[in-house]
Amino acid sequence: MTDDELQALEARLGHAFADPSRVRLALTHRSSVAKQSEHNETLEFLGDAVLGLAISELLLRAWPEASEGQLSKRRAALVNEASLAAKAERIDLGPLIQLGRGEEKTGGRRKRSILADAYEALLGAVFLDAGFLAAQAVVARDFAEDVVQPPLDETEAKTRLQELTQRLFRAPPEYTLLRATGPDHAKDFETNVAVAGRVLGQGRGGSKKIAEQAAAREALVALEGFAPGDALPDVGTPAGDDV
Repeated sequence: MTDDELQALEARLGHAFADPSRVRLALTHRSSVAKQSEHNETLEFLGDAVLGLAISELLLRAWPEASEGQLSKRRAALVNEASLAAKAERIDLGPLIQLGRGEEKTGGRRKRSILADAYEALLGAVFLDAGFLAAQAVVARDFAEDVVQPPLDETEAKTRLQELTQRLFRAPPEYTLLRATGPDHAKDFETNVAVAGRVLGQGRGGSKKIAEQAAAREALVALEGFAPGDALPDVGTPAGDDV
């Protein structure tokens, strides 16, 4: 990362680093280095905790009458992989991530998991650089609109996705059951959903229906702001490649 790229990222992020080595470490993927101390997974671990606390505080302020269960569901919806990858894309992290040759060749800069991890690692770097209030300020700016939105009803996601894909693609979403594990009385289902041949969401739950609703919610996040003529978000694999 050049000095100009660092300054541009700091402007998008809203934080100027006292120690630029922290942001460089946050954007170093494990595929590019041999030692654990030289890649971003520890910062990602820290950033995950920082993000959870910051989002919890924002939700409490925005929804003071909500129950603990409601707040937990809203937090989970805000900090899932699809949501964090979208935040990373908004500040253009992809081109700045240091990747190994293998990840570079397979489109690692566009992979949702790598983008989400880099975003969390960057929050961890901000925390180490200037403390919780600085990291909280970044989260507050990035999630300001999200935390005040009424949550999507648990039973509405599939309907909303159906309506959206019919309008955009003239075709319904396609759900695939990936696996069902556990004893009959406590099954765990994992499902994905494909839109126009591209997997855009994955979900788990205690029933097939719950798993499909969770997958639909992820797909709705991925399609946020999508317009006819846009390229589909590259957040999944082509349908049929998941198992």
